[in-house]
Amino acid sequence: MRRLVRVWLFLFGLISSCSVPDIQEYNDAGIYPDLFPDYINVTVPCNIAPLNFRLHQPGQQAVLCMEGKGNPLKIASSDGKFLIPLHKWKRFLEENRDGKIKLTVYKRDNGLWIRYKPFFINISSDPIDPYLVYRLIEPGYELWNEMGIYQRSLETYRELPVYENKMTSYNCVNCHSFCMEDPQTMMFHMRELYGGTIIIKNGQVEKLNTKTDSTMSALVYPSWHPSGRFIAFSVNKIAQVFYLNNKNRIEVFDSGSDVVMYDTERHEIFTSPLLFSKNTLETFPGFSPDGKTLYFCSARSFQVPEKSDSVKYSLCSVPFYPDTRTFGEKVDTLFNSKTFGKSASFPRVSPDGRFLLFTVSLYGSFPVWHKEADLYLFDLKTKRYIDLSNINSPDVDSYHSWSSNSRWIVFSSRRVDGLYTRLYIAYIGKDGKTGKAFMLSQKDPDFYNAFMKAYNIPELVKGEVKAGPYLISRQAKNTNGLSVRFKSQ
Repeated sequence: MRRLVRVWLFLFGLISSCSVPDIQEYNDAGIYPDLFPDYINVTVPCNIAPLNFRLHQPGQQAVLCMEGKGNPLKIASSDGKFLIPLHKWKRFLEENRDGKIKLTVYKRDNGLWIRYKPFFINISSDPIDPYLVYRLIEPGYELWNEMGIYQRSLETYRELPVYENKMTSYNCVNCHSFCMEDPQTMMFHMRELYGGTIIIKNGQVEKLNTKTDSTMSALVYPSWHPSGRFIAFSVNKIAQVFYLNNKNRIEVFDSGSDVVMYDTERHEIFTSPLLFSKNTLETFPGFSPDGKTLYFCSARSFQVPEKSDSVKYSLCSVPFYPDTRTFGEKVDTLFNSKTFGKSASFPRVSPDGRFLLFTVSLYGSFPVWHKEADLYLFDLKTKRYIDLSNINSPDVDSYHSWSSNSRWIVFSSRRVDGLYTRLYIAYIGKDGKTGKAFMLSQKDPDFYNAFMKAYNIPELVKGEVKAGPYLISRQAKNTNGLSVRFKSQ
């Protein structure tokens, strides 16, 4: 039976390849084709899965011609979709590393062929990390049922669950984070039923109870120290409001927040007065790749929600000394909210230590519903900002992470419909030169039309997460969790 299936597939492929028309006469459209997703003139890694796309107006028949080094490839379509075979796509990527491939689309309407303006896909020899981890959740997260954390192979379209909340009575799972893009060293939170923080190291799963008498909440937003011993967290009193007549549908704000450090070996929380103050709000910690600097966001407290639009966060840093578990005595401000009149969040430093990427919005600390939210890139070497106009959009561009080689970023954006967050990838050169952002490709170009989940917290990792969902659920359900201690300095 399997042999018959293979023969049928071979014959189908042979017939399909022979069905591509030989187009001799055509009219030039003089414009690029209208594609979804838009892959026109993008820069992609040499190990990405095929960028399948469709025409918005498919016509009666269409043909895609791909040209580069090696043999050209022609694909015929009767519905406007172009599905590029994986093995042929990989050949094009390999043969055209640090070069580009030319794509020309022909469309036939009323018996006449038109040729659209050719476009290019630039192939970088810098690979992207092979896996991407994200949470999938309904876009208006005030109500939800099923959610999960998933890992997607970027070299194919294979998606597997890291954890799904149906295994623990549909509780909330959030804030997954990895140490130096290592898939075997990660953590995430469970909220409500079976609540606790799950930490996975070297195949071992540990559950923590992280609320102490000295902190206002359980641990929230994380950042791993590169040693794997420490994790910086914020603790937050979080609330949200929902608008009927506001372009920003939801506002999430903190009435209080601090930053603390968790020692995974001693199971202790410690901090500094510079990060733990009643007069200011500190949140969103992020380590430098050498572990010597802790970045965070800080704002003066206002009455919320009445004056939530007055809360603007500066981007700050403080030295950290892991050997003595102490902090420096002075805070440096890199992005001053008073100077810019805007608010910073989500600081992430590239693994090579060169660039600082963060999100900027008009106010507040949670910009994922702020249509004006954009990504900012600061060169820590030249002390200059880099133009990201070919990456940002008129709608929300928000949470982001770096590849382990510092050449790629992935971020969430609502640019398609203003409602669902989709994931985009963009190239960042060693000199800060950027490539046009492109949407995470799917096997079926119509996938996003029917997919009713939003992508949340994309994290690039170096390999597949091996800790099984059943091991995690068993630890979550069968143990009360280890209670952490607050260590006064």
